[in-house]
Amino acid sequence: MTKDLKKNIMYQYLMLLVIAATAGHQGWRTLFNNLAVDEVGINGFQVGIIQSVREIPGFLALLVVYLLFVIKEHKLSAISVLFVGIGVACTGFFPSFWGLVFTTLIMSVGFHYFETTNKSLTLQYFSLEDSPMVFAKQKSWTAVANVSMGAFIYGIAHLMSLQASFILIGIVVFALGIWALFWNPADKNIIPQNKGMVLRKRYWLFYVLNFLSGARRQIFVVFAVFMLVEKYSYSVQDIAVLFVVNNIITYFISPYIAKGINKFGERKMLSAEYISLIFVFLGYAFIDNAWVVAGLYIIDHIFFGFSMGINTYFQKTGDQKDIAPSMAVGFTINHISAVVIPVLGGMLWMIDRHIPFLAGAVLSVISLGFVQLIKVKKSI
Repeated sequence: MTKDLKKNIMYQYLMLLVIAATAGHQGWRTLFNNLAVDEVGINGFQVGIIQSVREIPGFLALLVVYLLFVIKEHKLSAISVLFVGIGVACTGFFPSFWGLVFTTLIMSVGFHYFETTNKSLTLQYFSLEDSPMVFAKQKSWTAVANVSMGAFIYGIAHLMSLQASFILIGIVVFALGIWALFWNPADKNIIPQNKGMVLRKRYWLFYVLNFLSGARRQIFVVFAVFMLVEKYSYSVQDIAVLFVVNNIITYFISPYIAKGINKFGERKMLSAEYISLIFVFLGYAFIDNAWVVAGLYIIDHIFFGFSMGINTYFQKTGDQKDIAPSMAVGFTINHISAVVIPVLGGMLWMIDRHIPFLAGAVLSVISLGFVQLIKVKKSI
C-alpha cells in the first residue's frame, strides 16, 4: 500500500464509510440473536423470515443503477450509511417480531446499497494491481471496526440494555454518514459509467459465481451464529469475543489474500476457498462440539475474504464502463437465492439442523467446478 494511494481522497472517503457501515452492521449482528432469542422469543422459522427480509434490499440492488441517474455515486454511498444508522437505532425502539422485520429492512437497505456502490467505486478508481490491495485494506479496517464494536458491546453488556445499545450505535453511525455527505472525492477524469441496467452474455460466469456465493453465504450468516446461541447457549459476551478473535485474524491475513490474488490469480484463490468451505460445512453438520464449531466459524470467515476475487475477475475481463451497473446486477444476482434460502433453510432446520449445512457443502462443490472456467492473466 503506497503513500500516494493512502492520500487518494476516494480511498479516505471509502475507508470512512466502510468503518461506519461495518460498525453499524456488526453491532446489529452481535446483538440481534440475543435480542431475538432471549427477549423477543422467536424461533428458527421466524429467524429465517427476518433474515430473508434482510436480503430483499440486496435482491433490489439493481435499483442502484436508476438512482445514479439522479444521485452521484459517492453521495449515494453516504446516504446508504445514513440508512444503516437509522435502522440500527430504530431496532432498539421496536423489540418485537414485526418490529425486527421493519427495522431490519431499513438497516439492510443502507448496508446493501453501500456495499454495491463501494465495490463499484473501488474498481473504478483503482488499478488492476491496486484494487485487490484496497479491498484488502477495507477488509482490515472492517476487522478493526468489528473488533472495536465487539469490545464496546462486551464492555457495556452489563451497563446498558440491548435496546439502548442498538440506539447508541445507530446514532453514531448516522452522524458519520452526515459527515461524509460534506466530502467531494469525485474525480472528473474517471471513465463515465453506462447508465441503466447492463446484462451481457459474456459476463455469465461472473453472474453464476455471484449467485452461488450468495447461496453459500446465507447459510453461514443465518444459521452458524444462530446454532451457537440456540444449541450451545452462547451469551452476547461469548458472541462478541468470537467476533473479536475472528476479526483480529482477518486484520492480519487480508493483505496476504490480496497479494495471493495478484500472484496466483483468481481461479486458484477461489478454488482454495471453495475446497475449504466443503469441509467447514460438513464440520457444522457433523461435529458436535461448541469449541470446534466456533473454530469453523473463524475459518469460514477467513476464506470468505477470498471472494473479492469475483470482483477483481470482472475488473480484468469486463468493460470499464460497465463496472457500476454490473456491480449492481451482480449484487442482485448474489441475493436472489439469499431471499429464499433463509426461509427454506429455517423450515429445514425445524426438521433437522444438519440439512442447511449439508446443502452448503453441495453448493461449495458446485462452485469449485464453475471457478475452474476462469481465464485471467496474472495482474502482476
